[in-house]
This record gives sequence, C-alpha cells and structure tokens, in this order.
Amino acid sequence: MVIFETERLIIRKFSIDDWKDLYEYLSDESVVKYEPYDVLSEEACRQEAKNRSENPAFLAVCLKESSKLIGNLYFEQQGPKEFLTWELGYVFNPAYQHKGYATESCREIIRYAFEHFKAHRIIAMCNPENSASWRLMERLQMRREGYFKKKAFFKRDEKGEPIWHDSYEYGLLAEEYHKK
Repeated sequence: MVIFETERLIIRKFSIDDWKDLYEYLSDESVVKYEPYDVLSEEACRQEAKNRSENPAFLAVCLKESSKLIGNLYFEQQGPKEFLTWELGYVFNPAYQHKGYATESCREIIRYAFEHFKAHRIIAMCNPENSASWRLMERLQMRREGYFKKKAFFKRDEKGEPIWHDSYEYGLLAEEYHKK
C-alpha cells in the first residue's frame, strides 16, 4: 500500500495495532453521531482495526512526529469502474479537530486520485446537520451537487421504525481540480 506523506501527516494502511487509537474516537458519541454505527467498545475496535487492516478503502491518518492515529479516511472507487468516480469519507478524533489535519489529509488523497488514478470525479456525502463535514468539503473546493430528502437511515426508533436523514452530496471533477 502506498504511504502518503504530507507536511504533518502520514496516511497509511490500517494495522490491527491501531485499535486503541481507534477506540479513543469511535467510542465517542459525538464522533459517531452521523456514522452508520453506534459507539464501539474496546473489543469492537479490536475487530474494526482488523477489518480495516484488510480493507484498502480505509486509510489511517497519523501524526508524522509521533505516529499517533488521529483519524481515518475512506476512499473507494464506485461502480461502474469506467466512470472513474471515487467516494471520500473521513472521521477524526475530536482532540485533533480544528487543526487542519482533515483538510491536509483529504487534499493529499484528492491530489493523488486525480494525478495517479486519473479519476474523473470525486464525491462525498454528509448529513446537512453536520456542518463541520460540509464545510470541509467546501474547503476542498468541492461543489454541493444535491440535497436529498430522507435519503437513508442508519438507526431505528424505539418502535423499530427507520430514522430517515437527509444528505448533501458534493463533487469535484478532474477539470475543476486541474484549473486551480
């Protein structure tokens, strides 16, 4: 797996040993509020680190100076393959938010995708209530392309009924990226 390096970060494949740092943020309700899973226990984070170490779509974002895992990226090609579209996602430890790490790591992945994968398009989605997420997409020069009402649900209410949520979709085309 390619290891990406930025000024302050190393972006690498997950390791099963990442479970403790993963637990640090995936056990926090505020972090997983918009994710398709609830807070994770230590044991669940051990399994999640193993799963992510076997899945190239998940990348560990680590501080260069200490190698501490501070967040993760999700980056995977979407079908059909010939459309050259990649989806970006991210989750970061709140102790390391508001320091530009998410922007720095996402910019590197976007650069790599357009320059090396010859991506045509990169997309990302978030709940409209998650202003930190859509602001990040806008800092990355992504364009809001859609507002989907009640697009999906991750959780159910006490009666077992779906709790539907809205979604923004953002996109960035290769020609827009290369114009910068």
